[in-house]
Amino acid sequence: MGDTPGTVGTGSGGEPTLEEQIAAYQREFQDLDPQVEKIVSALSRLNRRMNVAYGRQTADLGISNAEWEVLKALVLSGAPYRLGPSDLAKRLGLTPAAMTHRIDRMLAEGLVTRERDESNRVRVIVELTPEGREKWLEAMRMATVFEEDLLQDLSADERTALGEVLTRLLRRVEHAQPDAGGRLSDLD
Repeated sequence: MGDTPGTVGTGSGGEPTLEEQIAAYQREFQDLDPQVEKIVSALSRLNRRMNVAYGRQTADLGISNAEWEVLKALVLSGAPYRLGPSDLAKRLGLTPAAMTHRIDRMLAEGLVTRERDESNRVRVIVELTPEGREKWLEAMRMATVFEEDLLQDLSADERTALGEVLTRLLRRVEHAQPDAGGRLSDLD
């Protein structure tokens, strides 16, 4: 089940602690496996808090998380950091209209360019600008500091083991839900 919005308690931000949440769930649903629920709820809370932290970092850089995702997709495509809008939309799980809206904002901010493909005048290419690449690099620098701090209490062996376990979980979800990489809506 994971976290549920609107709960109140003694945990961080008025939210119940994991133990309080699990006890309440067990009270209402006796078939609950508390060990599974603790893992799922902890992952959910960690993901939410990490997303907030990353959002604050990108906001400090003057970009949104949505724009960061486009920058990341272009960087991951490799030099010269170019993709078509439909390729970007597919990679980010967005509709073409949502992708166009995002690209329009990024064009205005100088993070990307949008040009006709010289070899195929029907095709449009979105390319990362030097300013866009610098924003990506700065976001990576900030994220690295945050992530190192997050994992500071884990030994190298614990980090390796955690990475392997989380990767196995991710593979299972990706196999079971291959279309779940996108968004539930285009609100961004």
